[in-house]
Amino acid sequence: MIDEAIESLESLEDIIQSEVATLLYFSSPSCGVCQVLRPKIMEAVAKEFPKMKTVHIDLSITPEIGSHFQVLAAPTVILFLEGKEFIRKYRNMSVDGLMQEIQRPYSMLMES
Repeated sequence: MIDEAIESLESLEDIIQSEVATLLYFSSPSCGVCQVLRPKIMEAVAKEFPKMKTVHIDLSITPEIGSHFQVLAAPTVILFLEGKEFIRKYRNMSVDGLMQEIQRPYSMLMES
């Protein structure tokens, strides 16, 4: 699934509540780590977790969304399962480690 760019808090809240699994990726254009990590994470999620919705939030365009979710560093990844925050990672994260951390709860949700 291709990540969707969001421009309003209301539309993002609707997605989080309506999807079983939603991954938010917060980034900034001036963040080099963000630019390198984003495609790797989005590709891994699409491959490993095809039913997960991915959303990209550009903090330079919608800083109020970052503030609402208390995002203090870029990049930040937040995973919501059934509308509740389940995992939060920021700045230095391993793509493989993140995928391993998501695997068990995602599999349990999708099997039920």
